[in-house]
Amino acid sequence: MELPDYYNTIEKVGTAEFKDRGSRFIAIAYPVKTVADCKQRIADIKKEYPKARHYCFAYRLGLDNNQFRVSDDGEPSGTAGRPILGQIDSKNVTDIIIIVVRYFGGTLLGVPGLINAYKTAASLVLQVTPLVRKPVLIPYQIQFDYTQMNEVMTVVKHFDCEVIKQELQLFCNIEIGIPKNRLNETLMRLNDIRNITLAPVKTL
Repeated sequence: MELPDYYNTIEKVGTAEFKDRGSRFIAIAYPVKTVADCKQRIADIKKEYPKARHYCFAYRLGLDNNQFRVSDDGEPSGTAGRPILGQIDSKNVTDIIIIVVRYFGGTLLGVPGLINAYKTAASLVLQVTPLVRKPVLIPYQIQFDYTQMNEVMTVVKHFDCEVIKQELQLFCNIEIGIPKNRLNETLMRLNDIRNITLAPVKTL
């Protein structure tokens, strides 16, 4: 799959509420990076809203379209998690979880009513949470002598690369994320520096 140059995500938590016939639907959007982050957020929400009837959610992670999950948490199948994910995908957002907490108001909403409520709550929270456009980063490993640090870091900064990890001794080893849309020119500049080793990092 060809990766895009940029992706949309969020950096702050957002909250919105939708009401229908006495039921309250509170949507909370969190930035997340891993499945463990998602599980933690769901656990936090259950503690924060202990009296709610349902905790439905959808999340999407990464850029390959394969990492997502939906949960109806006891609501009729397909009425909650899928509509929430539909809103995430309509905005083309990733590294996000939206949890919709429902307090039952005594009146059954029926399948169309539930789909509408969960979809609307998710849509509202995405309207109030600022989306951030970020470059897709391609990981590379660079090895070089400590005396070349200045030269290497000048290129890294110039092309807005992100330092992912580093070991700095007499011989340095750093992993950087290079913005995909500037990959070729960054590699050309790094290859101009003598005696450094440059290799792509294999991702799973």
